[in-house]
Amino acid sequence: MILLKIFLAFFRIGLFAIGGAYSFLPLIQKEVVEKYHWLTKEEFLEILGVVKIFPGAISIKFATYTGYKMAGVPGAIAANIGNLLSPVVLILIATYFYSRYKEVPMVKSAFATIQLAVFAMIIAVAFQMVSLSQIYSVKNMAIIVVAFVLFFYLRVHPAFIIIGAGLIGVVALP
Repeated sequence: MILLKIFLAFFRIGLFAIGGAYSFLPLIQKEVVEKYHWLTKEEFLEILGVVKIFPGAISIKFATYTGYKMAGVPGAIAANIGNLLSPVVLILIATYFYSRYKEVPMVKSAFATIQLAVFAMIIAVAFQMVSLSQIYSVKNMAIIVVAFVLFFYLRVHPAFIIIGAGLIGVVALP
């Protein structure tokens, strides 16, 4: 029964996670933390920090961690199949319809509106990732601003920003 619950939870996550990596986070939190209580909120945030270290999709890493925690290797497999199956099916269907109707104004408007909602959810998750007291530090605010400028304006690869931030964290202990 647990394998089916894991599969269905991550199937729902994969089904509604529109917009990329961080759009998954509110969905994962809702299913894994709030609905099933497989992870505590603190554990969710800790695992979020850990999964960002490793390459690959956040949803796959969360599915693997949660599935394994709840049911070992079969749980990790069930979570990942659920996580991947819905987007694969949806993208096959969407590709067919999008190629036929992409210029229809209602379709364009729907995608533009979805983009705004995903943007808002990403901001909400960002604020959950750090406490406001961390932001008020001059050193931490400088790190946030520099990382933003490097990424947004100078187009520095995110991996270099993350490695650089880690090195700064090692050298300038909190």
